[in-house]
Amino acid sequence: MKIAKLTAVLALSLAPLAAYATPSTQVWIPSTDVQKYKSVHLNVDNYVSSEQETAGNWKAPLLVIGPTVGVLPYEKVQAEIGFDLMRAGLAADSDPLYLHAKLGTPEGSAFSGSPALALGGYNFGTKKDVTDQNIIYGLAAKNVGKLGRFSAGYFSGNDKVLVDENGDKANTGVLLSWDRTISEVSDKLWAAVDYQGGDSALGALSFGLAWAFSPNTSVIFGYDVYNNDKIAGANTYTVQLDINLW
Repeated sequence: MKIAKLTAVLALSLAPLAAYATPSTQVWIPSTDVQKYKSVHLNVDNYVSSEQETAGNWKAPLLVIGPTVGVLPYEKVQAEIGFDLMRAGLAADSDPLYLHAKLGTPEGSAFSGSPALALGGYNFGTKKDVTDQNIIYGLAAKNVGKLGRFSAGYFSGNDKVLVDENGDKANTGVLLSWDRTISEVSDKLWAAVDYQGGDSALGALSFGLAWAFSPNTSVIFGYDVYNNDKIAGANTYTVQLDINLW
């Protein structure tokens, strides 16, 4: 789906910006997938609250839109860069630009049976200690036959922005996911579950199903359960449109 020394109240008001400048992802967290060289991918992600906040108000919907471009012409070492514009009806909307980048290797690239690996960063905002979450992460992923793909990793970000409801640091955590094409039903159907650790607004357990309407267009329908509703607010439904432009 974020100010120097955020207070708990201010952090809560900015919680919708917990969603990120989207590298190639699962439902919520990054994946080890990397866009192919010269490919251009467009994501349009929406997050809408599933219920009212405790105070009786509704958290504003979040819209995230932007391109991701593959930039390396190699098979065993790939890279992508991109940006997103985010809008959530908050003061931080005046600085809506967020950058992301990723370097990765597919499974079997390092040696026979080696996992896919990725090193990247996202939510590089342009306003100091407000939108600059500056998250760096590493991931490894492995397909295990019909069980699907499992991935694990770790992230670290700006400890002045990624905080809990008390303003304490909550800028690190694990990244875990499972995903699989449900070929027993259709090769167009995909499912995923992912988890981002920590008590900042980023921490969440997410579930999603995607349907490929064409070779270049798919839509994810998901649900995000936040680790800390005092900072992230109510859980959200998400609809994510993914289009490979070329």
